[in-house]
Amino acid sequence: MARSTIGRGLKDLRDATPVRGRVRRPGAGRRKLTAKDPTLLTDLEKLLEPATMGDPMRPLRWVSKSHDKLATALCAMGHQVSASSLPKLLEALGYRRHVNRKTKDGGSHPDRDAQFEYINTKAREFQAVEQPVIFVDTKKKELIGEFKNPGSDYGPKGEPIKVDAHDFENKQLGKVVPDGVYDVGANKGYVSLGIDHDTAPFAINATRLWLEKMGRERYPQLSKIMITADCGGSNGPRLRLWKVELQRLADETGLILQVCHYPPGTSKWNKIEHRMFCHISENWRATPLSSRLTVVELIANTRTKTGLTIRCELDTKSYAKGIKVSDEAMASLNLKGDGFHPEWNYTISPRQQKVER
Repeated sequence: MARSTIGRGLKDLRDATPVRGRVRRPGAGRRKLTAKDPTLLTDLEKLLEPATMGDPMRPLRWVSKSHDKLATALCAMGHQVSASSLPKLLEALGYRRHVNRKTKDGGSHPDRDAQFEYINTKAREFQAVEQPVIFVDTKKKELIGEFKNPGSDYGPKGEPIKVDAHDFENKQLGKVVPDGVYDVGANKGYVSLGIDHDTAPFAINATRLWLEKMGRERYPQLSKIMITADCGGSNGPRLRLWKVELQRLADETGLILQVCHYPPGTSKWNKIEHRMFCHISENWRATPLSSRLTVVELIANTRTKTGLTIRCELDTKSYAKGIKVSDEAMASLNLKGDGFHPEWNYTISPRQQKVER
């Protein structure tokens, strides 16, 4: 560097006059790629069109839109551009990387919102007379063993938890089926951890256990329960065995069971999903579910700042699949549909008075 250049720089540094306005001379700096190559953005946008994928007449079909591949394709079209220049070009076109977002519920029922309002109204009625409102559902089955669990957690540097490379079921350890009951008024939960099939008798038994171990103690004047469930699975409204088991529970306990189902495709609105199950998943993130006892302890130790506590117990019973319910058995149910969508909202009452013990 010439001395004269250094001298001018030192002179500028000694000058205490604040610099205002433009520092560089007009025209200084490298010209933008889009200024030197007017068709660059147009050709890049053609590569990014959604229709490009699968169209045999266009490049980059069935490949990811990585910077390297886009730069290679542009160079093949006669442009001089590197992968490091792509982020600014994509920003100029208004493109961003996106992940999948679960927002589609499928076909929306015309009375979906009205059913939500109906459920809320019923829940307020029960809570006004100090009767429980519970939300029930079955969490997805979990493999037992040294398998990868989503998420990350802190640990010593360079010492990640080592797990199996493949998620094949260990026939000796098997799977577990967490069926939950969430009491929205108490902000308390109960999880029955099954080791067999996810059936209606298993789901109702979880409610039965919640009632025996938690429900009666919290609600000493208990006379009825509002049960809110999804519209499918082991507790769906079209499942005959679900209603038969509800009737059995009503007969055993002498309680009136008001049942409300969420409309089809709206299971994520079930309060148990975002008030209990999500916290269980967060609590055991990045922790292999190595044994049934580990699962029970992780669920039972789930806590939140809002005061959520969960009781978890192992259900070692076997539950048969494929049980058929006859028309005669359905006709014997003491079931009465509500005025609004009786296929979703109904009451099951005891068929006889509860015998005093």
